[in-house]
Amino acid sequence: MPGDLGGRTLFITGASRGIGRAIALRAASDGANVVIAAKSDQPHPKLPGTIHSVAAEVEQAGGKALAAQVDVRDDASVAAAMESAAQRFGGIDIVVNNAGAIRLEPAARIDMKRFDLIHQINTRAVLSVTKAALPWLEKSGHAHVLSLSPPLNLNPKWLGPYIPYTTTKYAMTLMSLGLAQELRPAGIAVNTLWPRTTIATAAVEFEVGADYIARSRTPQIMADAAHAILCADPADLTGQTLLDEDVLRAAGKTDFDSYLNDPACTDLMLDLYVDS
Repeated sequence: MPGDLGGRTLFITGASRGIGRAIALRAASDGANVVIAAKSDQPHPKLPGTIHSVAAEVEQAGGKALAAQVDVRDDASVAAAMESAAQRFGGIDIVVNNAGAIRLEPAARIDMKRFDLIHQINTRAVLSVTKAALPWLEKSGHAHVLSLSPPLNLNPKWLGPYIPYTTTKYAMTLMSLGLAQELRPAGIAVNTLWPRTTIATAAVEFEVGADYIARSRTPQIMADAAHAILCADPADLTGQTLLDEDVLRAAGKTDFDSYLNDPACTDLMLDLYVDS
């Protein structure tokens, strides 16, 4: 992989488990400063990890950590955490909008309060977190914003089943594409990243089903792809909607077997919004 993130400061939302945690630890192995920004301050009976446990892992991996309890729906909470992070590490170079909420229900069935929740966490938070980071991103010589959202796929098969969720994820991507153009003159790169296959996370297990876990890859593939994007020169890579496999192939990696969640299972499940 080109370059490294040593000395860079990353603000990662939803970093107490899953893909966010994996991205944090990958950056930490370079010696990065990592802000673990998530709601999980106390252990959850059904979910692994807290901001404190991941902070300890970041330190063990060679990075410097700040555990920040943040609700991405609360602008004041986001702003306070961003200020603390900048004061602690002298600035912010990278924002990873990883926090997400999923509910795969059709429009006729979804509760409007649930839609408001997933919209706030998925779509609105991209704007809130990015805006809060701008004063420091504008001063960085290596500014990136990376959101975990899919390429825009208007195949009708993706528009019918659960359009409330789909709308919030596509809006993340549209927001990112627009921000890439708005922030290009400031030298801030904005891109999105999405997995080609399902990833073995608690969200997949609870919302899609445990049967999909064996047919998934580990979060490490997304961490390695994110690392490659975030190491790139911001002037050379912005305004792109990227798939993990494509990023890694471009970086010279072609063997993905090490990412299999179940080494005996090669019949992988394509992720949402990916046709082939």
